[in-house]
Amino acid sequence: MTLLPVEEAKKRILQGVAPVESEDVPLMEAAGRTLAEEVRAIRDQPPFDASSMDGYAVRAEDVVNVPAILKVVGEAPAGHALDVAIGPGEAARIFTGGPVPQGADCVIRQEDTGQIGGEVTIFQGAPKGNYIRPRGLDFSTGEVLLGPGVKLGARQINLAASMNRPALKVRRKPLVAILATGDELVLPGEEPREDQIIASNSYGLAAFARAHGAEVLDLGLAPDDPEAIAAAIEKGKDADVLVTIGGASVGDHDYAQEAFARLGVELGFWKIAMRPGKPLIFATRGRQRILGLPGNPVSSLVCALVFLRPLIAALLGARDEPRLIAARLASDLPENNERQDHLRCRLGRDPGTGEITAIPYSKQDSAMMRTLVEADGLIIRKPFAPAAQKGDPVEVIPLDF
Repeated sequence: MTLLPVEEAKKRILQGVAPVESEDVPLMEAAGRTLAEEVRAIRDQPPFDASSMDGYAVRAEDVVNVPAILKVVGEAPAGHALDVAIGPGEAARIFTGGPVPQGADCVIRQEDTGQIGGEVTIFQGAPKGNYIRPRGLDFSTGEVLLGPGVKLGARQINLAASMNRPALKVRRKPLVAILATGDELVLPGEEPREDQIIASNSYGLAAFARAHGAEVLDLGLAPDDPEAIAAAIEKGKDADVLVTIGGASVGDHDYAQEAFARLGVELGFWKIAMRPGKPLIFATRGRQRILGLPGNPVSSLVCALVFLRPLIAALLGARDEPRLIAARLASDLPENNERQDHLRCRLGRDPGTGEITAIPYSKQDSAMMRTLVEADGLIIRKPFAPAAQKGDPVEVIPLDF
């Protein structure tokens, strides 16, 4: 069976994926959610000409010649507009954020003034507009400031609040069901036999899915038994995405495919030209997308980065564009075979040129989780890439999970 290229595998996984339905959430609860519609400004910001300094609102023509002595006719602190206009020879005490009174067209900062009684002396003149934030400086009514697919962080929520939007329409969090399989697995905290290992992948994948905007349904552990695996899969039948871990290869004790067959799951592919991650299953069951990930922990998380992340993004109506870092190899690499490599590496900087350098780990075993934690990124090497030498350019996917 010919190995499927990574990009073709990703294309098939994402083909026909429609965003999940939307829901309204209070602004205070919208952090990390993904917008489902455009957000238009329903007011100007600022909604009036506002002072950007503590000082005095004056007419610029009255302070052409300084020092100038003006009559103080009132105050305009933030939230309190002065109800009289500034006429010739007059000024108003004003504070940062305060509305500029009618008739005034510039603000003199208080450091350039001196007030005695009901008069202020202006020692430094200024042009029209000085220290004034004009109405609509930030945005105007009707402008689209945020769009569908935008993930809401602190900046976006602050902006939405300034638009006076108490709630936003966002995508429902896609539900990702996770099932680990294998007789060799026990949960953290349990006492494993000498021939067993701790089931860690479910925890890492759950954290990954949540970090990228999904909810998680933990289906627990299933033994190496097609009937038990099928029964566990049935518990996740309503999830948008089902992720199984282990049993995706072709060994005598790899039962995931047999369990899928029992359930009538439509298998898309089960081998890809990728390292780590060759035995990856993709299947569909109605609207549900199924990813059968390898059991090795590095393979599992790298496959999540390459395939699960863009799938969750598509369900949220967002685009997933992995950021690539241009770097120079810090050591030689041999020629590659037919599988696209994702090599764990540390990033550094060449002291002479200042360029980013990528230092690949000498051991890339897919069971070595420690190096994935220590790594800064993954060097991408295309299938059949020729031998590379120190100093050659490479592309690196930064690890941010």
